[in-house]
Amino acid sequence: MIGRRHRRLARDEQGVTAVEFGLLLTPFLVMLMGGMDLGHQFYMRGVAQGALDDVSRRASVEEPKFVASGNTLEERIENTLKAQIGNIAPNATYTITQTNFFDFKGIGNPERLVTDVNGNGKFDNVDSDCWEDLNENGVYDLDSGRTGVGGANDVVFYSVRVQLPRLFPTAELIGFSPNIDFTVETAVRNQPYANQATPPVLCGDGT
Repeated sequence: MIGRRHRRLARDEQGVTAVEFGLLLTPFLVMLMGGMDLGHQFYMRGVAQGALDDVSRRASVEEPKFVASGNTLEERIENTLKAQIGNIAPNATYTITQTNFFDFKGIGNPERLVTDVNGNGKFDNVDSDCWEDLNENGVYDLDSGRTGVGGANDVVFYSVRVQLPRLFPTAELIGFSPNIDFTVETAVRNQPYANQATPPVLCGDGT
């Protein structure tokens, strides 16, 4: 009698579907939320890049008009970017840099040598090498950028880092950060509404 009961229980498949569904539900939901989170990241990056491209083009004219508040043009640019991106990411934080260069070749490069006495491609103060002081600070710099949007014909390099919470906590379940963190960049030349300032040429003092 007991043996027949055990055999019936062994053959009983009632509830199997519910168990299988429960086993599959968790990984399915993780994949679904992960896909939606990834799509949200791509969307946010696209929105941020579009906002940056729009604002940087508007800022390249002689007297750009921005509705956003700010005592300087740089502040109005930052506040305009935050407003545009903030429409769909109200909890985001931003790190915005605006650096101007004499030309596109200056981005990420040192100031140009005019005289390289020993021909090593590097500035040597002891040889009295001369350079174009592109940022006009009186010293040779490995980064020729100047803070701000510069003036006519200058090239402005914009970088916007955006950090915001993820849509779902899925990433934390597998050890990733709970926040989205990405950077968008662009470089735009200001319109030639005046003569571009010619950088002075300075030389090392031989010490």
